[in-house]
Amino acid sequence: MVVVAIDGPSGVGKTTVSKAVADALGVPHLDTGSYYRVATLATLRASGDPAAESEVLDALDDRSIDFVDGRLHLDGSDVSGLLRNDDVTAAVSAVAAHAGVRRLLVEHQRSWVAERGGSAIVEGRDIGTVVFPHTPIKVFLTADPAVRARRRAADAEASGRDIGEIETALMARDTADSTREVAPLQPAADAVVIDTSDLSVADVVRRILDLVGAV
Repeated sequence: MVVVAIDGPSGVGKTTVSKAVADALGVPHLDTGSYYRVATLATLRASGDPAAESEVLDALDDRSIDFVDGRLHLDGSDVSGLLRNDDVTAAVSAVAAHAGVRRLLVEHQRSWVAERGGSAIVEGRDIGTVVFPHTPIKVFLTADPAVRARRRAADAEASGRDIGEIETALMARDTADSTREVAPLQPAADAVVIDTSDLSVADVVRRILDLVGAV
């Protein structure tokens, strides 16, 4: 086995699909997006400015970050339940745009996979282009914005929010992530693009497992 890179924007089913593929193959699953959210949380807790790279790096200095059983831990405490808060979501794109922050967190992500034998299902926005560009199995998931908004509306953290508002927020995040200078959200040249709009989770998982079996 090798790393399976699964990239794409919010609401395309990355986490659900990635976990299912990892379970099917019996390998670890890593959600790299949670690292940028925990960096944002640490910055906000330190009263730092998410738009200032030096302040984000200061907030992360000598901090322990680990992904354990699908949960993100900061200094040994499970902070997963805080990572989808509105204030974190509003600032995470600014944090993720900093080159120095990305270098630091990519080192964490690569070390996490190496410590587990080098085989994992890794999801994010730059796995196939930056974190593991040499893996032979790269997938980029997409979906219609309206479909993505409906999926997000079903999540607990979006309870009560208007679908139009959610779609607008998703599109704004897409623009921020795809136009940043460092590691923009885009499919790798050799990625297999899968539109999940009209596919079930089982359908998407099956396609990815087929790719794994073909390598």
